[in-house]
Amino acid sequence: MHELSQMIKEDMKPALGVTEPGAIAFAVAKARSYTRGEIKKINVAMNSGMYKNAFTCGIPNSKEVGNVFAAALGAVAGNADKGLESLADVTEADNEKAQQMIDKGIVTVELSGITSRIFIEASVETESDCAVVTIRDSHTNITKITVNGNVELETEDEKRTEDEEGGEEESHSIHKYTLQQLYDYIRTVDIEEIRFIEDAYRVNLELFHEGLSNPRTTFARHLLELNGGKEVSDNEQATASLMCNAAIEARVIGLDKPAMSITGSGAHGIIATMPLYAAYKVNGYTKEQLLRATALSYLVCMYIKEYSGRLSAFCGCAIAAGSGMACALVYLRGGTVEMMAHTLNNMASSITGMICDGGNQGCTMKGIAAVDAAYKSVEFAMKGIYISDVHGINGKTPEETMHNMGLIASPGMVGTEKTIVEIFEDKLKK
Repeated sequence: MHELSQMIKEDMKPALGVTEPGAIAFAVAKARSYTRGEIKKINVAMNSGMYKNAFTCGIPNSKEVGNVFAAALGAVAGNADKGLESLADVTEADNEKAQQMIDKGIVTVELSGITSRIFIEASVETESDCAVVTIRDSHTNITKITVNGNVELETEDEKRTEDEEGGEEESHSIHKYTLQQLYDYIRTVDIEEIRFIEDAYRVNLELFHEGLSNPRTTFARHLLELNGGKEVSDNEQATASLMCNAAIEARVIGLDKPAMSITGSGAHGIIATMPLYAAYKVNGYTKEQLLRATALSYLVCMYIKEYSGRLSAFCGCAIAAGSGMACALVYLRGGTVEMMAHTLNNMASSITGMICDGGNQGCTMKGIAAVDAAYKSVEFAMKGIYISDVHGINGKTPEETMHNMGLIASPGMVGTEKTIVEIFEDKLKK
């Protein structure tokens, strides 16, 4: 299997609800599995991106939101074997028990630092045991487990992190490729090698239909109305916005269907795929064209996201995934790599500064903006209209442009991240 195929396959993961509450619940559930008896104390320390994204985020199988409730449910009913779908089996009784634990002051969360690098440290204490689970750099990457003071697991990632003392992350493998090479790959790779991408559409379409049918959604209904009351109309952009953002809304309010995530985010995975599915349905592209386009969308998303950090102060869903999706639209329309580069310039010059203020209903509006920006960027670029390299953060090459987009988030928006978290904490006081 080609390295890029393997990269996509390893990164695609189903996630129930917004990824961050799922990761918090997973970490707590894992720690709980090493303890016996009644829980006396739960504490979860996390980096600012994790803290922020889960702050008011909907939780699957619950009407509650936020990181404290996600931690409590992880202890009460989380199934660590299910990873990011660890809350799939939560019941109403579990919700009641979780609330009782919170009311007793058993569950606490804390901010460990302002950083885009994923970090979770979940501690569960009972009368007889204390277990601590550490996660770094991706939502389910357990790097250390300590039980009653004894180290049960310590990976090379954990040892390297301790040695680096917070140093910069190593360059990701995708950054050795150029946009031209990514394009050449998706055009020539054996289609059977990327057939697994079909799973993303199976998962995301179920989430989309849940968004349309569930009475809790609001944006989904209006987007359907804007599309003439049809799931698929002859208006490609309206269909794309409906399919993309009905799924995002369903996800962020915690409806009980997973999204297929990419770069650790369900919304990234939705934006990178669902507008392409709309284009496929409206224009009659072949399934092979759809899968090849999706591979390109994923890879461009990963290229930008691995520079910005997995969780940062800018909206990677709109910026990274939106840019990937835009390049894939150029491919579907028979465009060139040069047109893709110009599309990236248009995206970089328009929505790069969009903030991420957590996983919440606002993600739906950000998704709507991303679809609008992508479609206009593609339309202009394919007519030779684009923001030239001399302006703004655009680079001399598409690789430089994508790198610069990532730098705006990290280290560029660390101060913004701090301000967002401070606003959240001030809201709690009020």
